[in-house]
Parts: sequence; C-alpha cells; structure tokens
Amino acid sequence: MSDWKMRPIRVGVGSFTPAAKPAPAAEPSEARSWRTLGDQRRLAGDVRGADVAYARFMAAVVRAPELVAAAEAMAAERFADAYALLQRALAQRPSDAQALWLMGEVATRMGRLPDAERLLAQALGMAPDQSPIRYAYAMVLNWRHRNVEALAEAERLLQAEPANVVYQHLRASSLFRLGEDDEAANAYAAVLETHPDQALTWMSYGHTLKTIGRHDEAVAAYRRSLELDPKLGEAWWSLANLKTVRFGPDDLEAMEAAARRDDLPSPDRLQLHFALGKAREDARDDAAAFAQYEKGNAVQRARQPYEADEPTAQVRRTRALLNRAFFAARAGQGSPRPDPIFVLGMPRAGSTLVEQILASHSAVEGTQELPHLPALAARLGGRAQRESESAYPDVLAALSPAELAALGEEYLARSERHRRLGRPHFIDKLPNNWIHTGLIHLILPNAKIVDARRHPLGCGFSIFKQHFATGQAFAYDLTDIGRYYSDYVELMAHFDAELPGRVHRVIYERMVADPETEVRRLLDYCGLPFEPGCLKFYENDRAVRTASSEQVRRPIFTDAAEHWRRFEPWLDPLKAALGPVLDAYPDAPSE
Repeated sequence: MSDWKMRPIRVGVGSFTPAAKPAPAAEPSEARSWRTLGDQRRLAGDVRGADVAYARFMAAVVRAPELVAAAEAMAAERFADAYALLQRALAQRPSDAQALWLMGEVATRMGRLPDAERLLAQALGMAPDQSPIRYAYAMVLNWRHRNVEALAEAERLLQAEPANVVYQHLRASSLFRLGEDDEAANAYAAVLETHPDQALTWMSYGHTLKTIGRHDEAVAAYRRSLELDPKLGEAWWSLANLKTVRFGPDDLEAMEAAARRDDLPSPDRLQLHFALGKAREDARDDAAAFAQYEKGNAVQRARQPYEADEPTAQVRRTRALLNRAFFAARAGQGSPRPDPIFVLGMPRAGSTLVEQILASHSAVEGTQELPHLPALAARLGGRAQRESESAYPDVLAALSPAELAALGEEYLARSERHRRLGRPHFIDKLPNNWIHTGLIHLILPNAKIVDARRHPLGCGFSIFKQHFATGQAFAYDLTDIGRYYSDYVELMAHFDAELPGRVHRVIYERMVADPETEVRRLLDYCGLPFEPGCLKFYENDRAVRTASSEQVRRPIFTDAAEHWRRFEPWLDPLKAALGPVLDAYPDAPSE
C-alpha cells in the first residue's frame, strides 16, 4: 500500500512547549513532523492544537485530491465540508481505507462517537498495519468507556512502537479506567522516568495515587504538575478535591494570578474557581466562597447545556409504564444471579460511605461507578440525541423473557472484568442508576438496590460546589439541582409503592448519628451477617475513585451533615425548586 508511505522528512520538529506555534521547519508536507507535533500537543493537553496537527498529518499522508481537501477542511475546523467531501469519496470507493479513516476522524470531532467507532473499525479491518488508524480507533474506544478493548489496542500499538509515549499514556489511562490502579500508577511512573517535564502526566499520576490511598505522594504529584504549569486548573481542583489540603497564601496568589489570565482555557478557569471556592470556604469567608462556586458553575453551565425537562419527562414515562401489574407479568424473568449490589441516588449523598461499609464485608467487593447499565439502556433506546426521543423505557414492554435474561447476563459479563477478589457480591456505585431502577429489577431481579439519600439542601449545595468531570449536566445550577432531586424522589417513591421493600434506603443523617444500627439494617437487607469490620470501614485500604475518597478513609464526623447551613442564605433557588420535597424529607411528599 504505497499510498501510506511517509514522505521524506528534511527537518524534524524542534523543542516544544504547550503554547508553541507549529515550528517553521515542520512543513505541512512532512507527515511525520505533523504527527509528532500532534502527539506533543496531546500530551500537553492542547486538544485543539493536536486536532489541527493530526489533520495536517492526514493531509500529508493521503493522496486522492478530495481526501487532501477533506483533511485541510478538518484542519480549518470546517467539519461539514469535510464530511460532504468524504461522503462523495465513499460513494465512489466504499472500501477506501483512507476515506473511512478520515470519515471516522470527522465523526470523532463532531462528537458522533458510535459512528466514529464503526468507521474506524472498518478502516482498520482493511489496513490493520496502520498505527494511525489503530490509535484513532483506540482513542474512540477509550472515550466510549470500552476500556478492555482500548487496552488491547494500546498494547498492540506498543508492540510496534514500545517507546511511543502517547501509546504509553493510552495504556496507563486504560488500566486506570479498568480499576488496575497499581499497574496504572506504575505505568504513569514509567512514563515520567523518560518524560519528567509533562505536567499532565504528573497530574494523571496523582489521580492514580489518590485512588490507591497514597495521599502524600498524590499531593506531591499534583504540586509537581503545578510547578510545570501553574495555570493547570485541574491540578488545583484535584488538590482541593482531596478535601484534606489547606491552601496557603502562595497558593491563593498563584490561583488568582492564573484566573486573571485572558488566555486561560475555560476548563482550567472553571476548575480554578471551584478550587478558589474551597480555599475561601476553609478560611470561613463564605460569601467569597459561594461567589467562586457561582463563577465556576456559570462557566461549566455555558459549556454543557442542560434541559431540565428531559429527566422529568423520562420519570413520567417510566412511572406510566412500570407499575405493579407490569412487574407481576414478568415475575421470575431476567438473570437469577444475586451478585450485584447497586448503590444509587443523588451524587454527594453518602453513596461512597455506603459502598465503603459494604466493601468492608468479607462477602462483598467494591468496584467503581460502572458504566454498563446506562450503556445497555442507551442501546435499548436507539440512536436518539435526547432522552425524550429515545425508545427507552417504552421498549422494555417488548422484551421477551430470553431477552431480559440475556441483558442481565450481559451486564454481569461486562462487570466481571472489575471483579478480582472472588467474593459472592460486588457493588456498582453509579448514583445516576436511580433512573434505571426498573431495568435493574427486570434483568436482575435478585440484585440488591440501595438508595443513599441525604438532606436536599446538604446534598444540593455539596453538588453545587463539586466539579464533576463528566455525566452530571444538571449539577451547575441550583434550580436544575432542585428539579433533578425532585425527579429522583418522585421516581423512587413510585418504586416504593409498586415494588414494596425492593429498595433499601439509607438516610445519611441517620447513618452519621447511629452507624451501628444503620449498618446492621443495611446488612440485613443484603442478606449478610454482621461483621465488625463494617463499622471500621476507614481501615479498608481498597481503592476509592470518588470525590469522597479521602473522607471515607476516616471515621464519620457528625459536623459534615450540617455543614450546608453556613451557606443557607444563598440557597433560595434550590429551596424553591425542591418545593414540597424539602418539607417532607426524609420521606417523599404525598401525592
């Protein structure tokens, strides 16, 4: 396949810094130079710069004039033009690996990841020896949480180029996503041995160290990343998110200086605001802290649009379909295995505490927030851009007993990769699974479902001051938080009525006030004998991935339950959106 050969390189890429422009020596015709520059920009966190450099690399590699034009359009971020050119090319040559590759890259840049995966898989099938296609495919797998497959692709890439630092990063990231935390830490450490000046690598290394409980080393890794790049908002927020770090005057000066920069990317800016909010809160300057949280939330809200009517509509559709008669007609269907314990509810409601208590039992393994149940629901829903356009949950009515059982077995098979201890039960602690409570019951009728619930103002404010990396688009406006909390309470009350006793509820304030009574109730529901170790959950050294990772390594402190009261003067929008849910807590309002 001579079309894939690199053109001769006369001059290589010089020294690189995150803010650097393409070096004059790296002319667009020099494919390897553009690819190297793209790799360097990706390592530096310059996503847009990496995309441009990779598009220039594609333009230098391909030969057909319409493919060169499509790559140039990608470099100019004219994705619709690139898409049209590639559609015409594929209409004439549907088996053109280069055209499929470029179309997959366009789909990736347009956010159409399922299409990108399909196109890149086709291209790779036709040109399996081409590492640029394999790397693009592996990255899409990584973004789609197909972590087992992404790891396999990373390892195949490294067989060909063992010293390629981008492939090493992909492997480390995949290991971390799979919960292979110690191996991931070792992988990042190996990268840093040869590339010690990569700020993002130090930050990723810090994430893995935090997860496995190496607190002091995590702090040092985050600090090192900030020495290399003081404007790195995620590193500042990662320090703040440890909950145990107190920022000093020099830290405040550095954060505020970074926040004043006109060229600061919005992801860094919003995380700096959240970190500054934490610093002001620790100093008991609550008005200034709340102002910083408001600024951070405003930036994220603009970046991540959210339609509050969508979950409300899905709750109403779910209630209309999944009633007592519906469940009775399907009794005994699904997979009978009792392995999973789902801990669900609102974020920041104590689910990590519940998980840590259960994972301290000899019969239970803690895993992480698994993406598998939402993935099954999304597949059932079809190719819908909005929840209101999805076939889910209505499609559940058409599923046969065999299909329900197969879905349950598929969920268990996907989760098996995260189980390492050979214990009878494992925990899936994805809070947002509350919307899928009915699906859980249908496909896994013997799984346990634990609803972790916290006072709506305490929970709501804790969400508002927490920056979530992904998946919580409702979390950046107090009114949206209140509506989402109300939707959650409404649906869980529905299941309490239609499936009495199916869901066990843990009220955070009761757990804090009387841990032994609540732990015994929880274990009884799960069919587990009491073990004293569950009360000493903070001695469990298992990896913990959530924002509460450091808090659950310490005994329960009762003052956390009332912390929100300091900020009550600013919570009126949240109160208004909660309505009767606030007054009825810890019960649901009567209809």
